[in-house]
Amino acid sequence: MAHTPCTVNDVMTRTVYAVGQEAGFKEIVETMERRKVSALPVLAGEGRVIGVVSEADLLPKEEFRTAQPSRLEQLDRLDDVRKAGALTARELMSAPALTVRADDTVAQAARTMAHKSVKRLPVIDAQGMLQGIVSRSDLLKVFLRSDAELAAEVRTEIVGRLFPEALDDISVEVADGTVTLRGPLRGRELRAVAARLVRAVEGVVDVTFHVTDPAPARTGPAAETSGS
Repeated sequence: MAHTPCTVNDVMTRTVYAVGQEAGFKEIVETMERRKVSALPVLAGEGRVIGVVSEADLLPKEEFRTAQPSRLEQLDRLDDVRKAGALTARELMSAPALTVRADDTVAQAARTMAHKSVKRLPVIDAQGMLQGIVSRSDLLKVFLRSDAELAAEVRTEIVGRLFPEALDDISVEVADGTVTLRGPLRGRELRAVAARLVRAVEGVVDVTFHVTDPAPARTGPAAETSGS
């Protein structure tokens, strides 16, 4: 059976520190410092995620402490100017919160982080309730799969299906996540398909090919002939 794509549920952190929407500025800073985190989900009610407050949301208060922004700066940085005067998580948070579901794939979470330039995402259920948090470092856990595990999956699920007639003559070697396929890997288009599939295996860093000549055809014993 093919390896099931890694989901957010497989890698997320389940112990999450959060604050209520009426949490004060100092409480937020103290929670971040005590828990050694740089952002906190903001919750409403029984745990529904409504936003995220990060260090970046808090910094304008310090930035504009001693100097009032110019009129042009106020127009260019209206949101930061507003946050400089904010006192509660509800006023400070970025909303709505960017979130993922536990059954989303790691690839989906990675794309969201990359496209939105965020470092972490709250994980919610169908009702929007907080289930955990996933960070960039969590997503990199897929690269901790062992070389032996990767080799077994590539050989069984990819090489065995694309090159069944030459399976015994093809070796699958994996070193630090880089897969090397060596043997009679005939067909440029088939190798392109193989490369795409191998790179899609979670934990694979890269793939290379070393194409060799096919092994000589195996023949059975010579047929016996009868004398006259």
